[in-house]
Amino acid sequence: MKLSAWTYEGPPHVGAMRVATGMKGVHFVLHAPQGDTYADLLFTMIERRDHRPPVTWTTFQARDLGKDTAALFTSALADAHARFRPEALLVGASCTAELIQDDPGGLAATMGLPVPVIPLELPSYSRKENWGAAETFLALVRSLADRSRRPPPRDGRRPRVNLLGPTALGFRHRDDVVEISRLLETLGVDVHVVAPLGASVADIASLGEADLDICLYPEIADMACRFLERTFGRPTVRTVPIGHLATCDFLRDVAGHLGLDPAPALACADARLPWWSRSVDSTYLTGKRVFIFGDATHAIAIARVAHEELGFEVVGLGCYNREFARELRAAAGKLGVEPLITDDWLEVEARIAALQPELVLGTQMERMIAKRLRLPCAVVSAPVHVQDFPARYSPVMGFEGANVLFDTIVHPLVMGLEEHLLTMFREDFEFSDAAGPSHLGSAHALQASSPIHAEPVAAAPAEGLIVWTADAEAELRKIPFFVRGKARRNTEAYACARGITAITVETLYDAKSHFAR
Repeated sequence: MKLSAWTYEGPPHVGAMRVATGMKGVHFVLHAPQGDTYADLLFTMIERRDHRPPVTWTTFQARDLGKDTAALFTSALADAHARFRPEALLVGASCTAELIQDDPGGLAATMGLPVPVIPLELPSYSRKENWGAAETFLALVRSLADRSRRPPPRDGRRPRVNLLGPTALGFRHRDDVVEISRLLETLGVDVHVVAPLGASVADIASLGEADLDICLYPEIADMACRFLERTFGRPTVRTVPIGHLATCDFLRDVAGHLGLDPAPALACADARLPWWSRSVDSTYLTGKRVFIFGDATHAIAIARVAHEELGFEVVGLGCYNREFARELRAAAGKLGVEPLITDDWLEVEARIAALQPELVLGTQMERMIAKRLRLPCAVVSAPVHVQDFPARYSPVMGFEGANVLFDTIVHPLVMGLEEHLLTMFREDFEFSDAAGPSHLGSAHALQASSPIHAEPVAAAPAEGLIVWTADAEAELRKIPFFVRGKARRNTEAYACARGITAITVETLYDAKSHFAR
């Protein structure tokens, strides 16, 4: 039922496809019925990849269920090996095929293929996409990493690191890898292997030759990094370099582990966010109420940027991947907000409607929610739509990523001068409330569905209910739309504290005077 509406993550075999599609020389044979073969749409249409994903499906149909579906799988596996000649094969079952229990891993083991065949156990009814990607990457590292390899002595050579976690269909992963590689170059560090994105079987085999592992995306790489720590006895850097402050922390962390001086890299930081966030028009944004939701890595990092670097007030913070609930709760606790950990978009919409933020930072799902509620929104996390895979260079990590984040977060908001002009010309037909904010689409189409900005009709007072008189509603509509929600909340709080059940024009201005002190 959720698939017929919206879902934040697909089943775990979609995560496995993301890993396989990002790699070189790896092919994924998926036992799946006709109808589950939608990988081309994910990667060629949404991510705009210039080649098809390396996935073969058995595509059994209803009439095949009375026959030997296991034979269909072994035939598809043999055909895929003969046609594509991969260096390694992944085998698994989709959520539908899981029900018929054909055991793709066991079947593949009996075929004697001359390449590594890695079985994937992907419980579709208890786990989801990011977990599937993490489990697939871990299985590849366990099977292919050469445990005898170690880094050569550091005599005269530069240190080298592995960048772990980026995948196909990842939110800005391609550009993040470029940015972090450039950042490490300023520190005097070489990138040994990037995996799984762009990695070959030989690259995975050589993971042990690096001096340090960097876990860029914990949802994907955390389990593999823990395995590498145990196997090779070396540390992992887990500082995620999203935002100016976190990027500085990242450089210090990497330098500390490798015995380097981070000062030269910090000195050449090309980051405009710190100065721009203190500029005249940007300081006007201080205290703007923001709601943040996404995968745990991006949600936690963006919350820090919003709170510490832009001066916003974070009023809500949440994620959809329960595996990182502990980290999300810790971040929410530091900000003094209630954490929201759910994969139900209706719960997210209800929380946004209750909090009435002035900005929403989230996924493609929150973009749609914000449109319904007539709120400004920026996408800062997967899942995303095609427009969030821009043709231009647009990372979110590193110092350039901090610049991109500043633009992404600030541009949807009404700035100080705009607010002043909108107030001056609010009687003009183009700027009136009936026209609505131009960047949020047609007000006429959205007004009926907006629980936040639609003007309620005064009703008879009920026990414990505060109502607005018609005159007070009319006066409230004179306040610009981007601060009207705050004015309504403050006035109702003022009235509630004084036992006032019917808000009049006088109450509205009394509340304004009270909060202006």
